[in-house]
Amino acid sequence: MRTQRLDTSPQSIAVAAELLRHGELVAFPTETVYGLGGHALDQAAVAAIFAAKGRPTSDPLIVHLATAADLPRVAVDIPPLATELATHFWPGPLTLIVPRHPHVPRTVTAGRETVAVRVPSHPIAHALLVAAGVPVAAPSANRFGHTSPTTADHVLADLDGRIAAIIDGGPTPIGIESTVLDCTTNPPTLLRPGGISLEALTAMAGPIQTYHRTTDRSETGLVSPGLLDRHYAPDHELWLFSGPPTAVLHRLRSEAETALAAGLRIGLLLPAEDLVLFDDLPVEMESLGPVTEPETMAQRLYAALRALDARHPDRILTRDLDESGLGRAICDRLRRAAARLVIV
Repeated sequence: MRTQRLDTSPQSIAVAAELLRHGELVAFPTETVYGLGGHALDQAAVAAIFAAKGRPTSDPLIVHLATAADLPRVAVDIPPLATELATHFWPGPLTLIVPRHPHVPRTVTAGRETVAVRVPSHPIAHALLVAAGVPVAAPSANRFGHTSPTTADHVLADLDGRIAAIIDGGPTPIGIESTVLDCTTNPPTLLRPGGISLEALTAMAGPIQTYHRTTDRSETGLVSPGLLDRHYAPDHELWLFSGPPTAVLHRLRSEAETALAAGLRIGLLLPAEDLVLFDDLPVEMESLGPVTEPETMAQRLYAALRALDARHPDRILTRDLDESGLGRAICDRLRRAAARLVIV
């Protein structure tokens, strides 16, 4: 059976909410990417999320709530810092790690006693959560490890027939996943950069440490999604070039010319200013937008990756960007998506 494609009318929202309450899976837009939602307190629905995505149970899910006032439904002993950050940044692209409420199945949290929670700001996500009246576990609505979806078509390309319905709310405005901050450590730990910058969090929370997987001695699953070394990847191999921009572009062009001479099909994923340097080469190109507009580059990242992937290149070439603000999240996604990192 094919997945039902719903519009954003109140009637469609009500249909989707009823499906969620009855344990079915519904994809929906958030301000970050499309999420694959299931009733977070229904173990069968949670298991269905992992099955639909082909996701290992060691990779936890984020629980989405309609309002910050719902946080006690899924968390206990909430740290004061989490309350302060929720007040300031929710609704929005910030996920907080807090102690798990006993009602939340451990399958949601990869066996841990903490749970990842956020309140999305997208009006369709909010309307759905209000109508459903239940906490909704929702990872990105794509095949596990594949490039995240920012349109309904991206979702259907990966999951058509595996889920009950999708609400088509158009392209997502931010385009990369939420920032994840662990509020159970002192100082708090940045687990995944995302739609809220580290600079903005530091201004509110003070010093923040960065997660290092080698120091995580837990025998359970990961503490947060987005921590796997290989993730967000296109089907065709991505080479990421890192170093001073001028040297990187020179090396990238050399690699492109060598690959073309060997008969390979090459795709380029670069800022708009860079692509003009490759106009004379027979390559497929996708622009991330102006390098001075990180919001545009973030919003276009996954859509551009999928567009290049659909042209079946033998290799996609891209480069690192400035790691301040949203650039840190973009670089994180590119590094995890890359099959090869070339240091220049």
